Amino acid sequence: MNKYVKYGLIGVAVIGILAAMVYFLKQNSTPVELYKTETATRKDIVNKVIVTGKVIPEDEINIKPQISGIIDKIILEEGVKVKAGDLIAVIKVVPNEQSLNQAAGRVRNAELALNNAKIEYDRNKVLFDKGVISSQDFNTLKLTYDQATQELKNAQADYQIIRKGSAGGSVSANTNIRATVSGTILEIPVKEGDQVIQSNNFNDGTTIATIADMGKMIFEGEVDEAEVGKLHVGMPLEISLGALEEQKFEAKLKFIAPKGVEEEGAVQFKIEGDLALTDTTSYVRAGYSANASIVLEEKKDVLSIKEALLQFDKDTEKPYVEVETGENKFERKDLELGVSDGIDVEVVSGIDENSKIKVWNKLEKKSEDN
Repeated sequence: MNKYVKYGLIGVAVIGILAAMVYFLKQNSTPVELYKTETATRKDIVNKVIVTGKVIPEDEINIKPQISGIIDKIILEEGVKVKAGDLIAVIKVVPNEQSLNQAAGRVRNAELALNNAKIEYDRNKVLFDKGVISSQDFNTLKLTYDQATQELKNAQADYQIIRKGSAGGSVSANTNIRATVSGTILEIPVKEGDQVIQSNNFNDGTTIATIADMGKMIFEGEVDEAEVGKLHVGMPLEISLGALEEQKFEAKLKFIAPKGVEEEGAVQFKIEGDLALTDTTSYVRAGYSANASIVLEEKKDVLSIKEALLQFDKDTEKPYVEVETGENKFERKDLELGVSDGIDVEVVSGIDENSKIKVWNKLEKKSEDN
């Protein structure tokens, strides 16, 4: 074989190998990943916070005894509507022996003092009638006699109160436990035979019954410190109850706690809202679990995108998206954002409805062989 031909064949082979390498490199340099795209849409966006809590009466009154003893009889039951003055229970007094003995001794002393005062009064009255003593001296003796009489009555009344719980002529005995307000009996935490302690300066006393007006209910819940700054008194609440799923209740925020309480590392602030109840409202029981929806901000028919499409600059932390400019080619677009509901966010400027935004879910490009 001619050496020129031989060299020519070698050159052709080299060129072929080089061409194959170039083709292989081009094939491997082609992007193997494509991106889905989405466009912005117009929708209503509502930024609201959901607060968990419960529905309770605005005021609960605890009825406590004014004397210690044992529950002798319970007249009414839980759930009954009462008026102020209605009898709820009766207490049987178990007197303290020492107090009873002291009261009895005071009665005896008062009797002795009265007997002595009466003797002096009777003797001096005779002298006064004969003009032997002056009117001033006699009036002094009469005052002493009258005071001794009154002291005996007081001692006898105290003795009866200690022994029976009330004086003989008392209209409202301390042993009768009556409703102090009108409302519904929520709870009677005692039973007949239970011992109760009177309410005084050193002891709250035993609660005989709890009464509340079920027509005045409030929502009570807790808000995280990240949201409490966005709330203000007078904001509308939409209340949903776990027990009445199909019914919604309106309320108004009336109280935001000035001080938070730390719970499991997060600071919570108590809030309260007045519940609007009508005659057609289903019966709401005290203690129902509830959720309150509070609208912080709302926008109608605004340009929006999913928050998952957003990216943030590492240096400035400003939001941006990547918009398609060609086949698998994207350009960064800085955005100005508005209200967000946690899923969608309002786009104030930066893109329009025709912009195709990169979705960060990469798809492998299928080979032609497959």
